Amino acid sequence: MKSNEEVVREAYRLSEGDVLDGHGFRALFTEDGTFNDVPNSQTFRGDEIPLALTGFAGVFPDVHRELLEVHAVGDVVAVELRIRGTHLGAFPTPIGDIRPTGNRIDVPTADLWYLRGGRIERFNCYNATNVMLAQLGASPDFSSAIEAAETTGSFVPGK
Repeated sequence: MKSNEEVVREAYRLSEGDVLDGHGFRALFTEDGTFNDVPNSQTFRGDEIPLALTGFAGVFPDVHRELLEVHAVGDVVAVELRIRGTHLGAFPTPIGDIRPTGNRIDVPTADLWYLRGGRIERFNCYNATNVMLAQLGASPDFSSAIEAAETTGSFVPGK
């Protein structure tokens, strides 16, 4: 049986742009396993799990994850990494797609993998989405957020 670290390293290998094997990646999970994209409040279960990989690779087809630190302690594997790639596909947002820019991304990320019986039970990905969006040229629109809060009568400190 493979060690927990070996299982996690295999998951990263299968998610590389030049390999991209969503079904092989899914097979590393328990039946009820989850992939949680924490910053974006998305959870993928079962047959949705490969969609997380193919969706990201559709935007960054040359995606590569450089593992900086890997620490396995019991049934938990903690990984510090950088996600790199080139923005060559449409990046979906709630108000429309960001067209390909050709920009390179280099996103600091921390992943926590929880395993049970040699299979992934839960994968929590903490990627710096704000860094990635800035690298794509998609800066936050603070003025619209302020206007919306003032228009809806949301709490404004000092008032």
